[in-house]
Amino acid sequence: MTAFPLTWLYAPGDRPHVVTKALTSGADIVVVDLEDAVAPDRKEYARAATAELLAELPPVPVHVRVNALDSPWAGQDLAAVAPAPGLCALRLPKIASPAEVVRTAQHAAPAGLPLYALLETALGVEQAYAVATAHPSLRGIALGEADLRADLGARDDAGLDWSRSRVIVAARAAGLPPPAQSVHPDVRDLEGLAASCAHGRALGFLGRAAIHPRQLPVIERAFLPTQEEIEQAETIVKAAAAEQGAQALPDGRFVDTAVVTAAQRTLSLARRR
Repeated sequence: MTAFPLTWLYAPGDRPHVVTKALTSGADIVVVDLEDAVAPDRKEYARAATAELLAELPPVPVHVRVNALDSPWAGQDLAAVAPAPGLCALRLPKIASPAEVVRTAQHAAPAGLPLYALLETALGVEQAYAVATAHPSLRGIALGEADLRADLGARDDAGLDWSRSRVIVAARAAGLPPPAQSVHPDVRDLEGLAASCAHGRALGFLGRAAIHPRQLPVIERAFLPTQEEIEQAETIVKAAAAEQGAQALPDGRFVDTAVVTAAQRTLSLARRR
């Protein structure tokens, strides 16, 4: 898997043929969903189908989003899919406390299986840093914006920006990768998706979850550096290699260690182009 995954494609666990297509879609990571995308009377089938699919190693990394830990299905989800050799990570929905992460890591997941926590309520956002530092197995946090929007009563997208920034800061403070942005729910609105990705990138997100393959190239383009950004990064890295310490470039830009680190990340991302 790339060091900087940019696309995370959700596929419903009760539709194995859709999951199979997702595995060849070009997504960096496929997330098989046992939660919101699966009706209650299909949970058992989705669980069994996913465990069967993950009995062998898939062509791309696969995460599974299990049902909420306080639901009737979570224990069975974890028992069925956590031991599967093809599973790369578990995604835990509606996390509102670090204790939920610890409980999953200690009692339900095999040693070392990475966990990702989804914060989908006001309480979860308030607990963002505590969740992000809850256990060594936790490798990332992210927002579930549909549930959060309902919990907050946010009337437009701007109402979520504070929560987005809170989660981005918490992840970085905990030494975790920048979070991936939550899904854009309208699969036909590619212009809106691109604009939303640009806003998310400006806030500090890296990559985005998707619910349809047609969204993947839009997301990747949005989060890859432009040619101008690549050229600027190359100039910064070359200047830092030629002269130690802080310095000013001929165009007036100031270069220090933090600027060089950001430029190096830009060049790492550029290698995907």
